[in-house]
Amino acid sequence: MPMNLLKTETEDELKIERLMYAKRYSLALDKDLCVDCELCKVICPREAIKIVKFSKGADEKAVRPAIDVDEHKCHYCGMCELICPFGAFETKIDGKRMIPVAETESFPRLLRRIEVDSSKCDVDCVECEKACPLNLIKVSVRTPEGEEVKDIESRSDKESLKVSVDIKKELCPCCRLCEMKCPAGAIRVNKIFHGIIKINQDRCPVGCQDCLDVCPITGALYLFHNGKVDANDLYCVFCGACKVVCPVEGALELQRKIIRHTPVSSGAWIKALEKLASVRETSKELGTKRLGKAFDSVEKRLGWRTK
Repeated sequence: MPMNLLKTETEDELKIERLMYAKRYSLALDKDLCVDCELCKVICPREAIKIVKFSKGADEKAVRPAIDVDEHKCHYCGMCELICPFGAFETKIDGKRMIPVAETESFPRLLRRIEVDSSKCDVDCVECEKACPLNLIKVSVRTPEGEEVKDIESRSDKESLKVSVDIKKELCPCCRLCEMKCPAGAIRVNKIFHGIIKINQDRCPVGCQDCLDVCPITGALYLFHNGKVDANDLYCVFCGACKVVCPVEGALELQRKIIRHTPVSSGAWIKALEKLASVRETSKELGTKRLGKAFDSVEKRLGWRTK
């Protein structure tokens, strides 16, 4: 039994703690990073996470809901931290960053592949920095000696200057906006989530743009000429924030087809995947798991290792 359960909330952070005799567990949610989507709620095995919705603001725009965590139900497994593509959660044990389900290899990490070839960048270009909807990119220009250049236009030695593109990759949901907006083709991004997002125009009310109001990714949703919202899955990160606030059932469809993650074979992940993704994706992972068990059986029976 815990000695004490604590819950504190500020404008910037929600934090819960469980104090045991020998250990101290904590889970913190950074509200500045959180986009109030559905991913953590969907996969939580203890149903400790809930979404709190709010009424529209005075300007009639949809207000992002809030994520709440029940300190009595949470057992600090760290699944919410691993599934969040925005890096909003942080799990600690005795003050040290630690994710139990990652330590036991029973839950995967999301795979982010973001490559930058800054040698292709023009010293005057900051298009990727401007394109990032989450302000995760910083472009800087430096001299060969490493000194940062502030006023590029006044320099006569532009050819010798070096461009540095710094991306906070651990917080990036991989929407690919930076890649698509880069005129030099210097950035390559592989999406984490692939799927289908669709607005059923027959059910979408004219004048309603609640999903557009809360979408964290510029261009994933946009206002069509008929006054209704439409979707572009090229930029969508399939977080489900739009789905949470949509007021009409069936007006918005979102399916996650593929989730790129580190290799793992566990019941906990399969259960989470059943909630997150399509039946086909779950079946594919189950097939891989069964194949692995078959190989293990052959190895034991014949005394050799498959490659």
